[in-house]
Amino acid sequence: MSDADTANTDDGPEMVQINLRLSKAFLEDIDATWEEEGFNSRSEFLRYAARDAVKHPAFSREGWKQIAASEHDLRSGDAELVSREDVVEMMDRDEDDE
Repeated sequence: MSDADTANTDDGPEMVQINLRLSKAFLEDIDATWEEEGFNSRSEFLRYAARDAVKHPAFSREGWKQIAASEHDLRSGDAELVSREDVVEMMDRDEDDE
């Protein structure tokens, strides 16, 4: 693991540190999002997002674009908030229809 550092933690699995290059604007969006969503840290938020991406690999790039558009609508007041549980339920119904 040449590009990663590892660390042993007493309360969980071994953690590996990675380097990630992002635009400053995107990092600012990430920081605003993790704070607004109540995550304890940027790392916790990115781990959560990565787990979701791995857990739901069939979720397409188009799906992410729709989420971004929905987020924009929420921030501009053009849409109402939907809970994560409601979204998961909607996704499960869509998979059942296929």
